[in-house]
Amino acid sequence: MRGHLPGAHYAHLDDDLSAEPAPHEGRHPLPQPADLAHRLGSWGIDNSTLVVAYDDAAGAIAARLWWLLQWLGHERVAVLDGGLAAWTENGGALEKGEVEAQSANFVPATVHDKWVVVTGDVPLEIDSGALILDARGAARFRGEEEPIDPVAGHVPGARNLPFTELVGDDGCFLPREQLRSRIESSLEGHASSAVVTMCGSGVTACHLSLGFAAAGLERGRIYAGSWSEWIRDDGREIAVGTD
Repeated sequence: MRGHLPGAHYAHLDDDLSAEPAPHEGRHPLPQPADLAHRLGSWGIDNSTLVVAYDDAAGAIAARLWWLLQWLGHERVAVLDGGLAAWTENGGALEKGEVEAQSANFVPATVHDKWVVVTGDVPLEIDSGALILDARGAARFRGEEEPIDPVAGHVPGARNLPFTELVGDDGCFLPREQLRSRIESSLEGHASSAVVTMCGSGVTACHLSLGFAAAGLERGRIYAGSWSEWIRDDGREIAVGTD
């Protein structure tokens, strides 16, 4: 372990940023707002705290925390572009060990339920003209491989924009104009606000949302259950290839 930014707290994807999945749910269901608020408070975060999220995974996990905080109406949140690597390469210091925090009271300003699309509404969204944009790698989307979930393929009608295509080799987002161009080339004429992002379990779907914001585009919604929830029901259709 290389260590962490001074004063940073560790947010575990499964334990802190997700709920325990039920049999019909995907791998990383959204946490209950009250549970998330309690966890945020345990880290010393209140409604006035500026939160900076980072990771060592090109922003994939940090974006989840960024999105969750905004979902609860907390706007004072940012993501460290390039994460841990960018910090150290620019001379930032690291420390090791757990950080003690004085607990605070975090009260959700609101819960943006309308930001979330549930599985039963996905076909209706497509029929109504929404664009479902899948953040997984191209080979997983096409159904050529599936290293995590038991079934390969994608939601019929969805399109693919791997979240890794929004960042450079250094893990930082592409320059803004290049980022915007890359995103807009995937929209097929749809407004960015008409996009529903998804992925394997609703995590890197948040990274697409962050990419939209970084490019100055209006964000759409997120299919939180994503592919791992879609395949829980054998009756749901599965597509392979590019269509």
